[in-house]
Amino acid sequence: MWLFNSSIGRKLVMSISGLALVLFITFHGCMNVVALISKDAYNTICALLGSNWYAIAATMGLALLVLVHIVYAFILNFQNRKARGNNKYAVTAKPDKVEWASQNMLVLGIIILIGLLLHLKDFWYNMMFAEIIGQPLLGGLEPTDGFGYIQQTFSNPVIAALYVIWIVAIWFHLTHGIWSSMQTMGLSGHIWFNRWKCIGQIWATVVMLIFLIVVLGFAFFPDYVGQCDFKLLPFPVK
Repeated sequence: MWLFNSSIGRKLVMSISGLALVLFITFHGCMNVVALISKDAYNTICALLGSNWYAIAATMGLALLVLVHIVYAFILNFQNRKARGNNKYAVTAKPDKVEWASQNMLVLGIIILIGLLLHLKDFWYNMMFAEIIGQPLLGGLEPTDGFGYIQQTFSNPVIAALYVIWIVAIWFHLTHGIWSSMQTMGLSGHIWFNRWKCIGQIWATVVMLIFLIVVLGFAFFPDYVGQCDFKLLPFPVK
C-alpha cells in the first residue's frame, strides 16, 4: 500500500498522526487549566475519565498514534540520511532559510519521548494504571486525585525544571510540525504557506504556555492554585 511503501505516503501518515496528537495536546492543556482554578473541578474530570472503558480505549488509541508517529519519524530520518549518503558530510554551512526546529526534529523528538516516559511515570502509572489494577493508593494519593499528583510532582524543583525543558522542546517541535503537516497534506499553497506558519506559531505558543503556567504555578505558588470552590460537573469525586 502506497501509504506505507512510498516516502510521500509515510510523510502523510506521520502528518495525520502528528495533527491528531496536536488536538490531544490542546485538549490536555485545556483540561490542565481547570487545575489552576479549582481542585474539586479538576478531580471531578479525573474521576470521570479514570479507568472507564472509553478512557482506556482513548488511551490505547493515543498510544498507537504516538507509536506510529515515532516509528515513522525514525524511518523517514533514516531514509533521508541514506539518500544523502556521503554528501551529508560535505556541507557544513546551514541554509539561512531553514529553521532550527526543522533541522533538529529528530533530536527534539527524542527529548519529547524521554519527557513522555517521565510524564507516564508521574501521572498515568499513578492514576489510570493504579485504578485498572485495583491499587487504591500509589504515592500516598488516590488514583483520582489528579490535583494532588500535580502538587506532588511539581513540588520537586528538579522535576519541574525537566518538565519546563520538555515543554520548550514540544513547542519547537509543534512550531515546525503544524505547518509542515499542512504542507504535506497539500493544504499549504503559495498564499497559505506563511499563514499556516503563523497559525502554527500562535497555536503552539498558546497551548504550551498553558502547560508552562501550570508547572510554574504549582511549583512557585502551590498555596494559590485550585482555590475556587465550585464543582465543574455534578458527579461525585471518588
